[in-house]
Amino acid sequence: MAETKTVYIFTDGACSGNPGPGGWGAILRYGEKEAEFSGGEPHTTNNRMELLGVINALEKLNRPCKVVVQTDSKYIVDSVTKGWAASWRRNNWVKSDKKPALNADLWERLLDLCETHEVSFNWIKGHAGHEENERCDKLAVTAAAEYKN
Repeated sequence: MAETKTVYIFTDGACSGNPGPGGWGAILRYGEKEAEFSGGEPHTTNNRMELLGVINALEKLNRPCKVVVQTDSKYIVDSVTKGWAASWRRNNWVKSDKKPALNADLWERLLDLCETHEVSFNWIKGHAGHEENERCDKLAVTAAAEYKN
């Protein structure tokens, strides 16, 4: 049986105003190969852009992989690693405080992708000189700028 490959994903999201024009950036790395992706929306939030960075990178994978996601989003890391997002889904997208979970559409996509791949999430400090995080930030900011008036 073939060994499952390990892919490294770095992501960041940006928003000019919250809500406002936003963008996301992602770097996908497998061995010596690397690809950069970005996208954005005219009216969105920072958290949606953070989620879309991870989702879009995972959707680029064409077979199940081991994936290490590095992001500066505590929202994503904590929601997945502490089981909050899975709990929201089990409770029909209602949080423990009985309020609706935000971004349920994106959480649904991310959790489905986490069932396809063996994903681990690592938090990295943003805007602290982390090379890939800085590159992703630049991709995200550039993508968001395309939607500014």
